[in-house]
Amino acid sequence: MTYYVYIMTNDRHTVFYTGVTNDIENRVFDHKVKRDKRSFTAKYNCSNLVYYEEFGEIKNAIHREKQLKKYLRQWKEELIETTNPEWKDLSEDWYDQKEFELFMKFDR
Repeated sequence: MTYYVYIMTNDRHTVFYTGVTNDIENRVFDHKVKRDKRSFTAKYNCSNLVYYEEFGEIKNAIHREKQLKKYLRQWKEELIETTNPEWKDLSEDWYDQKEFELFMKFDR
């Protein structure tokens, strides 16, 4: 199984959220549609995936997540810019717009 450590941000890049998951597409979708309305990512509109790493072992992914959470903001920015200098949403072509529309129609 593959595990992911990822960083989400908002449109202005003022807030970062670091997480770990074994299903990155589903987890990012959850953040984008604000499935948990009271979550940190919903509250601060963190819907852009700007960085992720893959791991084969959950213990390594959790260890890396803890490392990243301790990073200073500047270090996180530098890490993101090494692989994504334009701060592009790396998940922008993962979903069909209809998926969002259906979710919004039936989950609200």
